[in-house]
Amino acid sequence: MSGKSLAGRKALVTGGARGIGEAIATALANAGASVMITDVLTDLGKETAAKIAKTGVKTGFHALDVTDDGQWEKAVAATVAQLGGYDILINNAGIEITSLLVDVKAEDMRKMCDVNIVGTGLGIKHAFRAMRPGGAAGGGGAIVNISSVAATIAYPAIAGYSATKSAVDRMTRVGAMEAGKLGYGVRVNCLYPGLAPTEMGMKLATDIAALGLAADVNAAVASVIDQTPLGRLAEITDIADAAVFLCTDQARFITGIGLPVDGGMGT
Repeated sequence: MSGKSLAGRKALVTGGARGIGEAIATALANAGASVMITDVLTDLGKETAAKIAKTGVKTGFHALDVTDDGQWEKAVAATVAQLGGYDILINNAGIEITSLLVDVKAEDMRKMCDVNIVGTGLGIKHAFRAMRPGGAAGGGGAIVNISSVAATIAYPAIAGYSATKSAVDRMTRVGAMEAGKLGYGVRVNCLYPGLAPTEMGMKLATDIAALGLAADVNAAVASVIDQTPLGRLAEITDIADAAVFLCTDQARFITGIGLPVDGGMGT
């Protein structure tokens, strides 16, 4: 891919204030798309949107708790109104709460399910309604859900997170089938990112060490690298570039897949 492969496209990115979400939003903007940053981190989200806007790309921010149906309606309406359309959704918002199964807390499992599963499902719902013929945008589009390599491997202390990210994978495939059969003109795919040194990724490494599953944080990270054929952690730009690809016309005949961006860890 080269140049402005997404020129004229309008995107909404959840969890876009920092980390992988920020990287994807930036990559979409660099590819020519207008971008609406959404997040519960209002101040940081506004800062990220302002930073991207300085590159000359139309960018906005809207507060969004992805578990709230009404907030989704308002965020999509704001995206259509402010950007002049809506044809890309990046369902990136998610949380991870580390725990051995023997110690798992019901409230933690429910919280991960609510954000990672319900939040993703509501995003797909409102994207379909806006993007399908007769919708507020009505021109079709592309949805990229952020799953995880955790959906494809057995890794200790992340059973709840792994389960929710496996659910994201299944919803992706059902969404792709529904969109195709019902003529929505929307492609639905997901990514399986490997561990990246984001705040969430490093917290997991810290938690793994605290549970005695690694000698220290460095050993926890080294263990992941040792399981990765390409011999390094993921970089957020690796994930962002893959997300951009799935939104471009080069991926026009790709739907219902899970694309590993994990250096081979899930092989």
